[in-house]
Amino acid sequence: WLVSDNMHHQWLLLAACFWVIFMFMVASKFITLTFKDPDDYGAKQEPLILTAVTKVEEVHVPEEKHWPEEFQPTGKAFSGNLIRQPLVHMERLEQKNACRDTALRNLSHTAVSKFVLDRIFVCDKHKILFCQTPKVGNTQWKKVLIVLNGAFSSIEEIPENIVHDHEKNGLPRLSSFSDFEIKKRLNLYFKFFIVRDPFERLISAFKDKFVHNPRFEPWYRHEIAPGIIRKYRKNRTETKGLQFEDFVRYLGDPNHRWLDVQFGDHIIHWVTYVELCAPCEITYSVIGHHETLEDDAPYILKAAGIDHLVSYPTIPPGITVYNKTKVERYFSGISKRDIRRLYARFEGDFKLFGYREPDFLLN
Repeated sequence: WLVSDNMHHQWLLLAACFWVIFMFMVASKFITLTFKDPDDYGAKQEPLILTAVTKVEEVHVPEEKHWPEEFQPTGKAFSGNLIRQPLVHMERLEQKNACRDTALRNLSHTAVSKFVLDRIFVCDKHKILFCQTPKVGNTQWKKVLIVLNGAFSSIEEIPENIVHDHEKNGLPRLSSFSDFEIKKRLNLYFKFFIVRDPFERLISAFKDKFVHNPRFEPWYRHEIAPGIIRKYRKNRTETKGLQFEDFVRYLGDPNHRWLDVQFGDHIIHWVTYVELCAPCEITYSVIGHHETLEDDAPYILKAAGIDHLVSYPTIPPGITVYNKTKVERYFSGISKRDIRRLYARFEGDFKLFGYREPDFLLN
């Protein structure tokens, strides 16, 4: 009888322990759901409407406040400071004062030609123009516009092979309109594009087109790469594929245009932002930076008045951060002469968009 009584007490104690553990788990789950960070990129989330920049005008900012250096338009991150974004974007637009620098005129001005108009995609329904600048998250912005134009109801439904198929994605180019309609849209529509540190963008273009080539575009390796090698490789006995050194020598050559003509529109992945979007000729509403895209994307959607209709796809952690070590590694075997010639060509992009001169490479 005593043994049976002891076992009964042990079972009661064990049951009580399980009850305590169960209640603790329920309480923990409640706390997690209540205080979960909505910007936690590590968790699987449903698509969210990005409304991070709301009621900015209600935030009181003292007049004597001086913004620290990290909020200047240098491509640095300012996550968590979204209320300051209007100031940041105003400063970025003011950076275009470099357009008036006569010493930079050849590097900052370009005609609004068919080449430029071909880069600008149109959303008439919401009066938006987006200038395509490859290697800065351009594909995701195209998806946003495809949804806004009504070709698909959500970004998740868009097949990857449709995004860049301009006969099927429902994205008209500005060049497809009459001169009158082009001017009207340039004057009245919300206009934006995205930039990135110019040298890091070139590294990304080189890797994407000549190393990995994930979209299977064989002409980059089999037609464009051999043309660059024939002209710019110093050691003609080498048989390896296009090297970054060859690529840099081609881009820095003042007479590069004769090859560009042969390559056609494929050069959009490495020509300057000036040549792509004519920022000194077209008055853009917002110029976003790839390095701060986590903050810039919701700001652009809000400024364009479409934040309640579509959201920018989730950005993997760290993917937009400037990687100085990677830049140093790629340029480590390249002569200072070739790097300086490359910078001379892209100096307009550095100066117009607030990117610091890469002294660690030039000197």
